[in-house]
Amino acid sequence: MRSLKEHAQTRYYTCFAIAILGAQGVSFSGSLFSLYLFYEVITLFTYPLVAHHQDEEAYEGGKKYIVYLMGTAKGLLLPAVILTYVFTGTLDFADNITKGVFTKGVDNVWIVVTYVLFIAGFAKAAIMPLHNWLPSAMIAPTPVTALLHAVAVVKAGVFCISRVMLSTFGIELLHRLNLGICTAYFVSFTILAASIIALTKDDIKARLAYSTVSQLSYIVLGVALLDSSGVLGGILHIVNHGFSKITLFFCAGAIYVVTHKKRISDMEGIGYAMPFTMGAFAIASLSMIGVPPVAGFVSKWYLLKGALGIHNLIIVIVLMVSSILNAGYFAPITFKAFFQGKKVGWTKGDIKEAPATMVVPIVIASLISVALGLFPQFFVGLIGRLLP
Repeated sequence: MRSLKEHAQTRYYTCFAIAILGAQGVSFSGSLFSLYLFYEVITLFTYPLVAHHQDEEAYEGGKKYIVYLMGTAKGLLLPAVILTYVFTGTLDFADNITKGVFTKGVDNVWIVVTYVLFIAGFAKAAIMPLHNWLPSAMIAPTPVTALLHAVAVVKAGVFCISRVMLSTFGIELLHRLNLGICTAYFVSFTILAASIIALTKDDIKARLAYSTVSQLSYIVLGVALLDSSGVLGGILHIVNHGFSKITLFFCAGAIYVVTHKKRISDMEGIGYAMPFTMGAFAIASLSMIGVPPVAGFVSKWYLLKGALGIHNLIIVIVLMVSSILNAGYFAPITFKAFFQGKKVGWTKGDIKEAPATMVVPIVIASLISVALGLFPQFFVGLIGRLLP
């Protein structure tokens, strides 16, 4: 932001901080009431970030952002919360993710209706067809798109869905009504379709945006498998995807600051000029693809193990095909950066990296992705404590 001499930085940093507060509020919520409250806080205070540039394109992206997220929250999510209270008499989350809060006396039809309202109401998860706000929001400054696509906003969406599935409905109820496997099939379409769309995008932020749409559904897919390995892999992907994707967006921002390039087709040989930035990009790309020993491999390993655990060949195929598609839209960027363009006569004087205040966090974030892949035990053990 400072390297580009952006305007209204006080407003920007204030809204940014409150958005992070909202994300922390979501993560610590013990009931649907507080979850909904902080979910809305995130929406309200990220709107000024999306529309930060205050031009026609920014206002258009901001309008779509607020209409999608506020519309679904008021029209779908709030009724789901009310129905839950009517049927159960509580908005607190269950301590046992196996049982949930719904009793056997509640009509199954109303349970299904409430469940569908929840899944659709959490539009921050960017499940198709309620995903279009996410690519449109890429008009925001790069740190904001990193916040939107890697951390606070989208992760709040998938976290909320995971929390409601496990702590409101419970594994036994979802399994009895076959809601888990239906959800897994539904989000599988998003995983594949968004990856195919990403292949067609030449703008680097647009490609990363559709990659996010696809990767988010891995998290919901894992939880929807209702298998301990699948749930573990899904929730673990919240962490692993976060570090890898924020690295990718930071790299896109550093490239723009130095070269003002946005199109992948213009990035031939950029790895020679920005070796640290593009090296970090390559590492984070490997994580997205699921190549060992980077973090994304661990997530996909548990997801695959979960799919095999319930003997579902279709989900196994979805995971394998999606990884191939991931390689299809990430590998060409690294190849173009390091294996095309200037190779002969290159010297150290050709290096034109972004300021150290940008490059150092990028490198650290990429190294954390490697560390999470090599030493996943801490988060695996932490998440494993909630599993039956």
